[in-house]
This record gives sequence, C-alpha cells and structure tokens, in this order.
Amino acid sequence: MNDVVGNDRARLPADAEQLAQRYRSLVDYSPDGIVVHERGVIVYANPALLRLLGAAEPEDVVGRPVTDFVAPPCVAPMLERIRRLTIAGTASDPTEMTLLRCDGHSVEVETVSVLTAWHDHLAYQVVVHDLTSQRRAEAAQQRAEHFFTSVVSQLEEGVVVIDRNGRIESANPAARRIFGYDAEDLIGTHIDDLPLCLLDANAQPMPSTWYPVIRTLATGEDVTRFVFGLDRPDGQRRWLSANSRLLNPEDPNSPAVSSFNDITEFRASRRQLEYQATHDPLTGLANRSLVLSRLAAALGTTETLPVSSVLFIDLDGFKVINDTLGHAIGDTVLQIVAQRLQRGLRADDVVGRIGGDEFLVLLSGHTLGEDLDTLITRLRQTTSEPIIARGHRIQVDASVGVTHLHAGDTRTPEAVLHDADLAMYRAKPPNHQSSPLTRRTDSTHAS
Repeated sequence: MNDVVGNDRARLPADAEQLAQRYRSLVDYSPDGIVVHERGVIVYANPALLRLLGAAEPEDVVGRPVTDFVAPPCVAPMLERIRRLTIAGTASDPTEMTLLRCDGHSVEVETVSVLTAWHDHLAYQVVVHDLTSQRRAEAAQQRAEHFFTSVVSQLEEGVVVIDRNGRIESANPAARRIFGYDAEDLIGTHIDDLPLCLLDANAQPMPSTWYPVIRTLATGEDVTRFVFGLDRPDGQRRWLSANSRLLNPEDPNSPAVSSFNDITEFRASRRQLEYQATHDPLTGLANRSLVLSRLAAALGTTETLPVSSVLFIDLDGFKVINDTLGHAIGDTVLQIVAQRLQRGLRADDVVGRIGGDEFLVLLSGHTLGEDLDTLITRLRQTTSEPIIARGHRIQVDASVGVTHLHAGDTRTPEAVLHDADLAMYRAKPPNHQSSPLTRRTDSTHAS
C-alpha cells in the first residue's frame, strides 16, 4: 500500500508538467488573444494577441506597460475593473473596449480579466476577443437595413408590418398615403381600432376574419392578390390588391408583412371598359351582347326560370324620322324612348337596345297573362307620349312581340330572339309591315 502511494506521488510532478504543457498549447493556439500583466507590465502575450496588435516580435509587447495598448478613454474603466478583482480565480464581466495597435491604428475588442496565479505570485490574465468581423457584419447589416428602409420608403406599394397581436409595427409612406393617416396614428395601433371600413369585392362590409393579414397570422399561409375596398376617414373609397406573408416563416412568433397596391383607377378603367363593351353608347342600355348573355344564363337554369318572358319592341315609322328630321333628332328620340322604357319596367327587369330602333326586354319572375297585358299597354302608352326635339313635336308608336320561356326550354338565345321578332312583326299595323312572315306555332303572341 505504501509503495502504491509512493508511486502516485512520484507521478504528480510529471502529470502537472503534462497538464501545464497542454494549457500552454491551448493558449498558444487560441484564436483569441491572451495577455498576462502584473503590476501594470505585460509579461506574456500569445501569438493571437501579437497578430491583433500588429507586433512583429513578442519583445514589441512584453515588458511594456499594458496601458500603452489601451485607448486613453478606456484606461480608467479598465483599471477600475481589475482593482475589483481581489480573490484569485475571480473574473470581470465581458467588456467592450478599444486597443491601440503598434502601427497606431485602433481595434475594437471584448475583454475578460481574470486574477490568476502566475509562477509564484498573482497576475492578471486577459482574454481578448477581436470584434472586427462582428463590427463589419453589424455595419453591413445596418447598411442593408438602411438600404431596405430607403427602398421600402420609396415604394408606391404600401407595406405594413403587423405583430402577432395584430398591432402595426411599421408602415411605409405609401401605406400612410393610401390609408390617409400620419405615421403616429398608425404605429402601435391595433388594426381593429383603425376607423377604416374594409369591403369585400362586392363592396359589402368585410368581417375581420377575412382580412388577408389576419388569415396569415392565424394559419401561416401566404395570401396573394386579395382585392378589397377601403373607406377612408376623408370619405374616399380606394380599392386595393394585397399580399401578406410571415416575415420569418421559421419563427412561430414572426410578425406578418402586408403589401398592397392601390388599384382604384385601374378598377375604374376596367369597369369602364367592361361597361363600354356591354352597353349601348347612345342610350346607356345593355347592348345586344349583354342581353343575349343574360338570356343564355336564364335558359341554362334548371330551377325556377329567372326570366319569364321576352319582349321585342320596335318603333313604328322611325325610319321616316331619320330621313325627314335627321339622325341627330332620331338619336334624341331613341334616348328618350330608352329612358321611358326603363321607368316603365321593374327593377329586376332587363332592357337593352339590340340595334337601330329595336329594343329587347327580359321580364323577371313569373308574369301572369293579365299583368303582362297591362305592362305592355303601359309601355306602349309611355312610348307614344309626344316628344319635343329641337322644336319638333314627334310621336312614335311601338310594336311589341312576346315569347314566353318555360322550364326545359331548349331554344338558343338567338332562337328566342327570332321568335320574339316574329311576334313583333305580327303585332305591327298592316301599313308598317314591310313583308309577310310565315306564322310559327310556338309560345309567341303579338301585342
């Protein structure tokens, strides 16, 4: 037993020397600088610190006051930190400071000082971490953020960042301009508290659960090209096309970013083009294409027919008006007749001009025979009321042909139009019929 103890004691110096050798290797190859100073003088500096200070040889550093390599504003705080280290093994908090290199340039570092045994006495060992790469990365990030902020601020597209609780974190100038708000009125405000009325594509109030950014926050899904309306506090109505996505999809607490374009003018232009493509430019009534489209939709319905009857209206003797009084007066007559027809019909009925002095009416719902006769009589009386145009007193009569639709009707819209046209010719006074027509057996009758 004593021999074993003796052998263990004999191995202690060798083990300690091996441990010390390992420690010196770690220090020599450490990527961080390590310096030891006692009584204010440097007694050791590892290769990393020599490179950090730009020293060619250890003698450029060792033996010199440690304060020679510390920027003047950092000297007093450093001395105060090491003054507080009174017990071996205690360390200072990590602290950023500026060191002076041998070439006179400065370098930003983070240091930790430890009071430790050095040979037979205490000294201060300092671990020095070079912050140059970190500072460069931070500077690059700041430049990128500044560039991003500058770009976003110049966008015509509105951009808003909204946190998980639905509060606005940031909004670019375009967003504030589109919303009609100043920055201080937006930042920190919950989107439910903004006095803005959001509308769906049909201009009806939209529940907040439909908001694209709310959907994104709730589900994480991207929403693209979502069109909605916005009634601003100043009374303006704007139409927007919005996209929303999580700012960082990998982060469960990520805010959402919503971007949107003001498409009010585009929407108005498109609607104007659609209107022009489907309406008669002279009277503003539906044109032939739109009327036949509505008729096709009605014929394609398998349930209750939305259109019960089709009226073909032709103005008697209108050609004489054009030939004797001119097309300008003829156009005025058509415009007035169109207005009278609209006033004489129900809100759900459709009236269109299909060409020249010919009009087509789609009567909605189920119209009883007696009611239909009364309606046709009213339309003819309204149309025949005198029209004063540029000093001329003009009276026009109308011939009306009717064809009824029925469940399972297999006719095409053009066939229905043809049948109503035939019925109208049968209804014309003899002196206005231009040619005899073959009578058909169908659901048409003349009025």
